[in-house]
Amino acid sequence: MAKDVLCEVNNCNYWAAGNKCAASSIYVVSHQGKHAKNSAETDCKTFEPKI
Repeated sequence: MAKDVLCEVNNCNYWAAGNKCAASSIYVVSHQGKHAKNSAETDCKTFEPKI
């Protein structure tokens, strides 16, 4: 399991200093339920915009 999860999406509610992800878990899915062939075919469902 990854020790640190890095994230550069600073408008996410879980973004923390040092480009760290502060979410307790991460949920990533492939587009349209297909097997992803590369990272561009995935989406982070953990993302929540900062309010």
